[in-house]
Amino acid sequence: MSCVFLLYLCVAFTDHMGMVIREFEENPLQKIVLQVETDIVCKNCPNNESGICTSKDKVERYDRGVLEACGLSEGTEISYEKFLKKVREFVIETGRREEICGDCSWDYICRNKSVNRICD
Repeated sequence: MSCVFLLYLCVAFTDHMGMVIREFEENPLQKIVLQVETDIVCKNCPNNESGICTSKDKVERYDRGVLEACGLSEGTEISYEKFLKKVREFVIETGRREEICGDCSWDYICRNKSVNRICD
């Protein structure tokens, strides 16, 4: 796979993730179902090969870590607003984000958001 194509996939993934987040932010009371599998966020991920995550074990560890820290379980239906509040309270504000998913290849995005939020 060429570097240019890989860069295209990464940009497509981050753009798509931003779009999904903006949709949730526009309707924070929208219900979401918490999944530990390939979902709408993964649609354009370069590790998503026909609906199968090639980094499945690592991503499942992140997802389960967040759910456990927040006292939630897979399959829970919750509003985006309530989920975000729990993640902020039990993952971000407790400093567990790096412990749970600090080795993620997209870590720089969350790290920058955490720093910007703290500085605001």
